[in-house]
Amino acid sequence: MRKPTFNHMLALATTMAMVAGSQGVYAQGADEQVEEVTVTGFRASLQNSIATKQASPSVVEALTAEDIGKLPDTSIAESLARLPGLTGERRDGRTSGISVRGFNENYVATTLNGREILGIGDNRGVEYDLYPSEILSGAVVYKTPDASKVHQGLGGIVDLQTIRPLERDRIVTLNANYEFNELSSANPDYDDTGHRLAFIYSDKFADDTVGVALSIATMESPSQEEQFRGWGYADLDNEGPGEVVALGGHDSFVRSALMERDTYAGVVQFAPNDQWTFALDALYIDFTDSKVFRGMEEGTVWGGGVTNVHSVIENNLVTAGEWSGFHSVIRNDGEVKEGELTTFGFNAEYLINDDWSLTLDVSSGESSKDLLNIESYSGVGRAGTATQGAPAARSYVLTSKGAIFGPHSTLTTPDYSNPANIRLAGPQAWGGAIAPLVGGQNNAQDGFVNNPYFEEKLDAVRLQAEGDVEFSIINGVEFGINYSDRTKSKVNYGAFLTAPGFYAADGVTIANGDVAVPDEYIVGTADLSFLGLGSILAYDGIGIYKDGLYRSIDATTTEPNRKGDTYEVTEKVTTAYGLAKFETGILTGNIGLQVVSSDQSGTGFDAYTGADTFVAAIPVSDSDKYTKLLPSLNMNFQLTDEQILRFAASKTASRARMDAMRPNSVIGFSFDTARRSSSDPQFSAWDASEGNTHLKPIEAIQSDLSYEYYFADDGFVSLTYFYKDLQNWHLSESVVTDFTSWIIPGYHDAGIPELVSTSGLTTRTFEAGSGYVAGNEVQVSLPFHVFSDALDGFGILTSATFLDGEIDYDGEKQRIPGLSKESYQLTVYFEKGGFEFRVSGRKRDAYLSEERGVSLSLVPAVDQGGELWDAQIGYDFSESGIKSLDGLTLTLQAQNLTDEETITTQETDSRQINRYQHFGANYLLGVNYKF
Repeated sequence: MRKPTFNHMLALATTMAMVAGSQGVYAQGADEQVEEVTVTGFRASLQNSIATKQASPSVVEALTAEDIGKLPDTSIAESLARLPGLTGERRDGRTSGISVRGFNENYVATTLNGREILGIGDNRGVEYDLYPSEILSGAVVYKTPDASKVHQGLGGIVDLQTIRPLERDRIVTLNANYEFNELSSANPDYDDTGHRLAFIYSDKFADDTVGVALSIATMESPSQEEQFRGWGYADLDNEGPGEVVALGGHDSFVRSALMERDTYAGVVQFAPNDQWTFALDALYIDFTDSKVFRGMEEGTVWGGGVTNVHSVIENNLVTAGEWSGFHSVIRNDGEVKEGELTTFGFNAEYLINDDWSLTLDVSSGESSKDLLNIESYSGVGRAGTATQGAPAARSYVLTSKGAIFGPHSTLTTPDYSNPANIRLAGPQAWGGAIAPLVGGQNNAQDGFVNNPYFEEKLDAVRLQAEGDVEFSIINGVEFGINYSDRTKSKVNYGAFLTAPGFYAADGVTIANGDVAVPDEYIVGTADLSFLGLGSILAYDGIGIYKDGLYRSIDATTTEPNRKGDTYEVTEKVTTAYGLAKFETGILTGNIGLQVVSSDQSGTGFDAYTGADTFVAAIPVSDSDKYTKLLPSLNMNFQLTDEQILRFAASKTASRARMDAMRPNSVIGFSFDTARRSSSDPQFSAWDASEGNTHLKPIEAIQSDLSYEYYFADDGFVSLTYFYKDLQNWHLSESVVTDFTSWIIPGYHDAGIPELVSTSGLTTRTFEAGSGYVAGNEVQVSLPFHVFSDALDGFGILTSATFLDGEIDYDGEKQRIPGLSKESYQLTVYFEKGGFEFRVSGRKRDAYLSEERGVSLSLVPAVDQGGELWDAQIGYDFSESGIKSLDGLTLTLQAQNLTDEETITTQETDSRQINRYQHFGANYLLGVNYKF
């Protein structure tokens, strides 16, 4: 299928020209008396969003639900990604992360009804797909802050909003969706169908003095994936940059997943009189994401003792070749991520008089995430034993989708789908770390468990006063204080797994054998033909682990990074602010100042391998205090009733990543044979890292200039330029370090002739970078009724964002996480007489992202961006005249219509594919009924 593409500049230029040409026509009929038409659905949502943008004292983008429980997309992240200046980041095929003006979610403040909220991610950034769209009434993205926004970020502020029952009429709504994926499950024990259900109730009682709202949403959403994942690219002569490199190995797989989420949200409002209003709200989310990863891990250049033939070399990259001699590791891995989030809030507003009000807001939230990741290894027999079968042999060609494999020119490869050939044992000697615990054997590792556990708690209280004054051009003031206490902790547990057969029947004597995969755990085969690898035996690795067939050895005693990545970080932040509103002539706006006092502390461990070959962990702690001043100014010039010129300037900040603030110093070691035999510090057995509790916020001095022309209730043009001067950027530095003094003879070199690897990288985070982000945003909402009444119902929304930015340290330029130089959004819609149809596309350039590395750690990667197209068609039977069907709406949605892949590469060469992911299109058939 040929993918539709944007002709971006032509589309924008044509749209602007049509708007300019329509102004006279539209103005000509402006004074004529016309019949009032009430719009609903997507067009009503569009009008409300435009009205919010126009009325705001800041530069904002707004998103409003078509109806309660009916945002334009199934995910709030998908809807946000369509807004100008915002881009979505797909993770495992779902849009989960959001970048605002080139900054990913770790540099964006996210609030719920104005309160800072938690996620269940590894860091500060909120995973937006955690929050179901059904419970939200909309969102406002503040691109320029004012002093009253006490939670700020370099990119901006995303405020998610839920309903307030006293502000709406009675609502009773039921949503149901059936979901299915175009990519059939390659894993026989997982489905490719799911569902979403939601119920929303809101009403007022006692003469409209009591309001109650309840939202319940449940979801089972499947996803499928085919993934190539490279180990990296090996320098063939170890002589540094510019030399020939080749694929070091790969671990590729097919993934099937099921995301389950149950959400309960409730609000009670009480307004006993004209002076007092009270609100109590609660939110509970229970989240489970279950996955299986079935694939193959094979070393080439980094395989250790592997014969490599490099057939084709193009511009210093080996693009074709063949290898032999590596015993392939069959992987039947599984993962279960369980998360819970609970928040409570209380708000009391007191109207002192007609001019002044006082507000108290108290909130408490906590979240937890338990991530259980099981690696289960199998192959043609235990490593280093006489009964182990023959190794693999393959040819390969590098493509834009990673390596595609084929048969070797002279040798054969075992049939890995035949249960008779597969033994439940590690075919590679990767167990050197536990050798002292298993009789000195380095082949006892048959799997691994990564089980990090996160907890986070956030308590906050805010008191503010707001009133009208008459002092020169100042007509209003607001001032207040906010205190928050936030703690995030991580316990990084791990364990080595040894399968039956390694020990004799007495459980003590080492037999150094292996066993077949038990029949009761075999589920069929998994298809890896997308890479030319054929099929492999599929079995339930998590079931084998949970049923106790594996023997577990606590990795905390042998891997220093387990204790080194165990920490608790606490932040206590007090923000006092004052804001003055002003108006004179055509000018309105506000000026304000925040005084932010922070007290941050952390506890963790210095960890290394001691002389007894066990981990030595020393508890450490650190803390810091500081105060920052954040001024802000927003000015709005009402040029005409339809035209606004905005100028804003401010200083804003994003606090440091919480995992970077842990106090620790860790020296780690890998017993991978290829790494121990490598003299390349970039592919070393050694690594070290240091945390920094003293990290202060990254700051930006920013300015915005925006022109907005509102030529219809549902039509406008906006042009914006902004510039952010970045200061105190946090950089990750890797320094080559000599680890000779940490070598333990007989332990680090066990099982190999010589330990070649003596140097590696020490990584630390420090404050030194400065840089900038500059951007232009163009957006147009063009309803076709401005041309002719016959075109009423048709329209387009389009926007383009052009960014430039970098971090500069010591003359070296670095990317800003989340920044795409160009991004585009386009929606074409028709809605009238109950019928609705729209097609939406969005495109972004390459950007710096993160992906999971060793032990589930996050490591930088460059995502090549992509182009996503979605579509929706529906009919609202309220327009049909059939009374019995009044309130019923049917919809069909298609996501990722053009089957866009996700590709990440080495930053220095986009031909060096780190990861290729293919997900397929997704479809949802929905029913919405409003009682």
